Amino acid sequence: MAASMVSQAALRGLQLSSSKHLFLDKFKGSRLSSRRWLNLQEYQSKRLMEQSGVAVQRFYVADTASEALEAAKRLNAKEIVLKAQILAGGRGKGVFDSGLKGGVHLTKDPTVVGDLAKKMLGFNLSTKQTPKEGVKVKTVMVAEALDISRETYFAILMDRSCNGPVMVGSPQGGMDIEEVAASTPELIFKEVIDIFEGVREDQALRMASNLGFKGPLERQAADQIKKLYDLFLKVDATQVEVNPLGETPEGQVVCFDAKISFDDNAEFRQKAVFAMDDMSESDPTESEAAKWDLKYIGLDGNIACFVNGAGLAMATCDIIDLHGGKPANFLDLGGGVQERQVYEAFKLLTADPKVSSHFLFILLSFIPTEEQLPSPLPFACCSQRR
Repeated sequence: MAASMVSQAALRGLQLSSSKHLFLDKFKGSRLSSRRWLNLQEYQSKRLMEQSGVAVQRFYVADTASEALEAAKRLNAKEIVLKAQILAGGRGKGVFDSGLKGGVHLTKDPTVVGDLAKKMLGFNLSTKQTPKEGVKVKTVMVAEALDISRETYFAILMDRSCNGPVMVGSPQGGMDIEEVAASTPELIFKEVIDIFEGVREDQALRMASNLGFKGPLERQAADQIKKLYDLFLKVDATQVEVNPLGETPEGQVVCFDAKISFDDNAEFRQKAVFAMDDMSESDPTESEAAKWDLKYIGLDGNIACFVNGAGLAMATCDIIDLHGGKPANFLDLGGGVQERQVYEAFKLLTADPKVSSHFLFILLSFIPTEEQLPSPLPFACCSQRR
């Protein structure tokens, strides 16, 4: 029972990240933060890569069906791939409420791109990682489709246990990488990077070899790895993931699918990157909570939880569930909470129409009086002053 509540919170927290990133926790990757992670759309990540000299497909971005059709003609490619741009994974197997199946379509006829885009743009795409109602697609990426003779997986991430960045790769790419880690862990390769020295030549070549690149492609892949690390540092990323890092029949090493994650603490020096943040897919309450550095995840119950500490918050949800109640939310105020944050947290909870009672379980130096609360609250209070 307890595990089920924790799982609900974990799944909601991972909605904006593809499921193929989960295995990184097995390497003790530093994925926890007191603030919200910034995630970019695929085309935004590819644009950053392109600007850093990383090899990606030629592509255009379109907001209307006519723009998509024009982009397809401008590409003048043998084959075109049209991709709906949402943050959730599983697009290829998703379904639109327009009736169109699949958020990724391949075609050799550029004239059909406009019709496909009409059935994507403005419609909700439902995947295994979206809410039931799906996510509205506002942008599509029109890209040159390249043949892939072989797919590999490559990522760079911050690893707390190594006190810095780590390269992780596998010759088995193009699939859910956590499945590879579970079934064939010997095919997962790891290289610890000295943050002061950077990626050494021998490390890049060794990783390229472990990924299965041969001959001239080994050198080409090593160069791409070094450029990806340069990008990792340049944009203050917490993770740069390429799945697949592919090999074409023409002898090119190309980053076919990209995801870059950032720590919000880098916002002060990454203004241009954070200006790309699209909050339209985020839950409005979760977005408002993030403004006040509150960790909030909406659940389906009617008992609002107001707790200090992530572990205590999860335990509180589990206890309520264990005794027949249903938590309305996960809310962690954090250790350094201030009076204004407490006030804003109560505002968020009282604005939820499905909430009928509030459960306060908190260790605070400040406990609000009734006059300081935004409205009368029916709640159970388990609090203690430090």
